[in-house]
Amino acid sequence: MSATTARRVAFAPNWALRAALLVLLAYTVWASSRLGLSWDRVAHGMGEGGRLLARMVPPNFERWQLLLEGMLESLQIAVLASALGILISLPLSVLAARNLSPLWIAGPVRGVIAVCRSLHYVIVAILFVKAIGFGALAGTAALVVASVGFIAKLFAEAIEEISMKQVEAIRATGAGVMKVLFYAVLPQVSSRFIGFCLYQLDSNLRNSTLVGIVGAGGIGGTLFAAFKRFDYDFVAAILLSIIALIFLAEIISGRIRAALR
Repeated sequence: MSATTARRVAFAPNWALRAALLVLLAYTVWASSRLGLSWDRVAHGMGEGGRLLARMVPPNFERWQLLLEGMLESLQIAVLASALGILISLPLSVLAARNLSPLWIAGPVRGVIAVCRSLHYVIVAILFVKAIGFGALAGTAALVVASVGFIAKLFAEAIEEISMKQVEAIRATGAGVMKVLFYAVLPQVSSRFIGFCLYQLDSNLRNSTLVGIVGAGGIGGTLFAAFKRFDYDFVAAILLSIIALIFLAEIISGRIRAALR
């Protein structure tokens, strides 16, 4: 093969990729026209957004007691939902791991986990609000379902990646199922489990502020009420408090990860 032919083969254009990009571009243009997206609407929205931000300044922290009450409720929802979700996810992940459980067990359990992950937590929160009423219980239940759908899947995938040599060695000693889990499985995945748990807690802190908008408790309800009253300076105070809470949680979780390394 000549050098010219080799260069031509090495740098041959990927026509399939180019065609796919053109199809994607054409679909984007078509979808934008169907949805009524235009630069005029974007420009109008930017102007309205600027006026909204102007009404938020300066933030009003005079009702700090109401703000603190909502933030504490959101924090309680997040912590409780994370703890329950993790406790439920641990046995489910072992049953869903295909290297530890037979297919006739792992398959249905994975189906349950997929169902928990299928619906957005806000939709689940609406369902729980309709079923058990307004309040923190509905928000906690919704975030437990969301946590199980996420954490159980990650736990199961982490277990499937372990080395089976340690599992077989512990089994060869005649150890039971629990001893195999504690001495062969958990030591290999404990650091990843801790990372997943901290991430889920951080995620639930953000999510707990949103479920309150649909009546599931937390600071979200206070935020939604402030929006309905056009009380935008108090809205700014709530948003700044939520941002501060998330930053604080990120700092604490980062230090915990560093301490466990």
